[in-house]
Amino acid sequence: MPATGIVTYTLEDFRNSARTYRRNILRLPIVALRDDLRYMTLRPNVRYSEVVSQSDFDVEFRPYKRGKRELKDLKLIQRDLRTYFGKIDADFEPNSAINTIVGHRASLAAGKDLAHTPTAQEVLYLAAKSAGKKLKLALFSAVRDEDGETTQDLFDGFDTITANEIAQGNISEEKGNYHMLSAKPDDSNAVKLAKEMLRKMSPELRAEECFLFCSQDFADAYNEAYLESHKGLVYNTKYNQVSVEGSNQMLTIVPLLGKTGSRFIHIAPKANMLVGVDQFSDLERVKIGDYDPDLITMSMRMFFGVEFESIDPRRLLVCEIPE
Repeated sequence: MPATGIVTYTLEDFRNSARTYRRNILRLPIVALRDDLRYMTLRPNVRYSEVVSQSDFDVEFRPYKRGKRELKDLKLIQRDLRTYFGKIDADFEPNSAINTIVGHRASLAAGKDLAHTPTAQEVLYLAAKSAGKKLKLALFSAVRDEDGETTQDLFDGFDTITANEIAQGNISEEKGNYHMLSAKPDDSNAVKLAKEMLRKMSPELRAEECFLFCSQDFADAYNEAYLESHKGLVYNTKYNQVSVEGSNQMLTIVPLLGKTGSRFIHIAPKANMLVGVDQFSDLERVKIGDYDPDLITMSMRMFFGVEFESIDPRRLLVCEIPE
């Protein structure tokens, strides 16, 4: 418990909070991805590897004829959703974290009394949320390096997986799931380029509700180009255009922080963008230690990874931005 007049906590306070609120603490890095997960599919209970597949059972109705039968094969196109075991061993100064929480509350209170002093639980929550922000930045750009030291080394992000599939010839113009844009997007041509991408989508993909995953720069350029090219139209009543013109509102522009600086724009339905986590097993844990008289060490273990459920042109279009 805090001492009178001074907010301090013992090592045992933090250990008890880690034990009591373990599941909540482990969930917080995923909660930090909530804006991204509105457009992706969270796949829990995945440890190390899970096979995901797209089935293609080629059957159809035909005119009725008695006695005629045919055998059809169920084609399973399998991909491997890999999650990697990540760790945090972070030293932090508890009073500094407490002061951060108090300051944040004070700014929100607008002169009112604070509801209560921060708890040890809230300090651990603050650390877990910070880890989640790093996952958000790495969703597309991460490159797996087992000897690495950062979140960017933990798993292969969507852009890295894409680059590998292009190198292997699995994503290509010939296969219908790749397109090199005719120009680099800017404030004058972004609407034209968005329509170019729309027309490169397969009919099946275009018939689904899809998301265009891009950087904020592209979204800004699209809005500027849209405003410029629709000055005289009465229906242009808002600046932020969230769907690509001509898509019948089936293709929504989704700028993500993790797409900053990316050379790829991905178009896919929510179900095709998988984010793998565990969140169930005892392999994931939170522990507290003290290896320095002035610091608390928070140790955290959890699984994380991403993958496309399918790279079939009916489920994915990758558009590359030229140099």
